Amino acid sequence: MRRDVNGVTKSRFEMFSNSDEAVINKKLPKELLLRIFSFLDVVTLCRCAQVSRAWNVLALDGSNWQRIDLFDFQRDIEGRVVENISKRCGGFLRKLSLRGCLGVGDNALRTFAQNCRNIEVLNLNGCTKTTDATCTSLSKFCSKLRHLDLASCTSITNMSLKALSEGCPLLEQLNISWCDQVTKDGIQALVRGCGGLKALFLKGCTQLEDEALKYIGAHCPELVTLNLQTCLILGRESFHPSFLCNVMK
Repeated sequence: MRRDVNGVTKSRFEMFSNSDEAVINKKLPKELLLRIFSFLDVVTLCRCAQVSRAWNVLALDGSNWQRIDLFDFQRDIEGRVVENISKRCGGFLRKLSLRGCLGVGDNALRTFAQNCRNIEVLNLNGCTKTTDATCTSLSKFCSKLRHLDLASCTSITNMSLKALSEGCPLLEQLNISWCDQVTKDGIQALVRGCGGLKALFLKGCTQLEDEALKYIGAHCPELVTLNLQTCLILGRESFHPSFLCNVMK
């Protein structure tokens, strides 16, 4: 929203004077201001951070950055941005979406994993620079991870699933659609350590064989969602209703 003031067009943030900000700071305790800021989106927080030094500290406080979705900025996001965010948020960050951020790779995600060890939901869908090294980092530092989306990260192999199995035992939802290097061996390694899986998306994993479903059925009793679209190697038996019901019993 913009308004004309004495013939000059200004945004609502530019119209906010230092005296106004000083009054608010005096009237409202820091804890209440932080609570108000916690309801703002990423763009608004960044704008508030430019109002004054006091608001810069409040707006960039890690407690305001527990959930971040950078999809709208995907073309502008590079590795250093993710690294800076992780250093700012630290252990406060619980949910991060980097969907479609093509400029983010393993090095930045390693720094992220080291700094944000309480992350629970991570979306890397379409981050094509992501490889097994990222999953190794997540396994080492992010044991609280529950939801992970690696769809279209085509460099992911069985090594990633083995790493997740060893370090992310709380994993409930995993999307590895179109990760076509994954085989039944990777699925076997995954389910042995992540038996609490409730949703598993394997669309486009064209190297999977019938044994993969048997491993899932044997180790994932809580599974309620299983996507097997275009898994061409699977035999007809795998898609028989009685077999699928046994897998997802």
